[in-house]
Amino acid sequence: MASNKSSALKIGDLIELTIEKVAHGGHFIARHEGAVIFVRHAIPGEKCIIEITSTGSSFIRADVVGVIEPSQFRVEPPCKYSHRTGCGGCDFQHINTAHQRTLKSHVITEQFSRIAKKEISVEVEDIGSPLGWRTRAIATTNGSGKLGFYKSRSHSIEAVDNCLICVEGMNFSEISSRKFKEDLRVEISASNLGERSIALAPTHDEVKARLTEGPAVLHEVVAGKTLEVSHESFWQSHIKAPEVLTAAVLDFAQLQPGEHVLDLYGGVGLFTAAMIDVVGDNGQVDLIEGSKVATEDARRNFSAFKNITIATGDVAKHLPRVSTADVVVLDPPREGAGKEVISLITRLKPRAIVYVACDPAALARDTAYLEDHSYSLAALRAFDLFPMTHHIECVALYERAEVS
Repeated sequence: MASNKSSALKIGDLIELTIEKVAHGGHFIARHEGAVIFVRHAIPGEKCIIEITSTGSSFIRADVVGVIEPSQFRVEPPCKYSHRTGCGGCDFQHINTAHQRTLKSHVITEQFSRIAKKEISVEVEDIGSPLGWRTRAIATTNGSGKLGFYKSRSHSIEAVDNCLICVEGMNFSEISSRKFKEDLRVEISASNLGERSIALAPTHDEVKARLTEGPAVLHEVVAGKTLEVSHESFWQSHIKAPEVLTAAVLDFAQLQPGEHVLDLYGGVGLFTAAMIDVVGDNGQVDLIEGSKVATEDARRNFSAFKNITIATGDVAKHLPRVSTADVVVLDPPREGAGKEVISLITRLKPRAIVYVACDPAALARDTAYLEDHSYSLAALRAFDLFPMTHHIECVALYERAEVS
């Protein structure tokens, strides 16, 4: 294990080795004299020179500083700030975009094999251009008031004059040309109707950002419906994500008129907006969400519907009050739903559970919990909704196993 070998390696050491495989979290695995090293900016199969950046009892980390035998999939990053000492955001820009998706598929397979003890294979689907997709961004100003992003595993800011993955409507280059105060968190949101909001907060305080420009409530059109989304509310970052994920959820759920659906971690009601049309006037959708701002948005979005209920609070605390559900849809935060919530969902014995996940490790863990409660993975799709980064979005369908 790394802990037995790390004392032989020191920060700053340069080592020549071959990269083995991709790891969860955007790193790549290499080995040196029995020590496992997690390497940034590599590609499997490459022979590289790496520099040790940190050592510890559990992890040894390193950066590629030279490529002796490059992979056929290595490309020149489109962004000039994408390098080992630059912006820490886009950790896959050095990889051909098609191969990025292949590597993400490998990560999903490995996480399910290791955590859920399931052998699966899934293609990560291409959603479009790898640039110009992000509609939400949080930047930070440095000590000179220049806008930028944190460097990898650092409190230092890489000042930038533009961000290529942000949507054109954000006009990031115009914002970055402004003079800000030092040490500010700059939250930028752009809707698909062309609205833009900017809010500011000091980086050293856990305080709500103050809106300084644009509307407090943006409007997003998804499948012909307009939803109100406050600047503070969660919204999918990729401009195509709302429609892509909604279509996948509806396809897996196969809702019928009159059914009762739970929309857990439902936010402002992205999935509810689509599901209520299918279940109709005789059906019901119950949305549960922890953010008060988001549920206030949801109440405005669905004020005309008597068969939609909205609850604010911890999903685990609200679920015991629910006695029945035909279908459960959940889109939890990165850490996943967890054992308690899975247990509470399965006691309702829904005919289908549709799980939207942004972390394959959490999804694999919760898959194991679901199988403990007789729900099996029936279908899985994965989408490249965070191109140029290691992140992946999955949608999974679970169905109750027949008990003889």
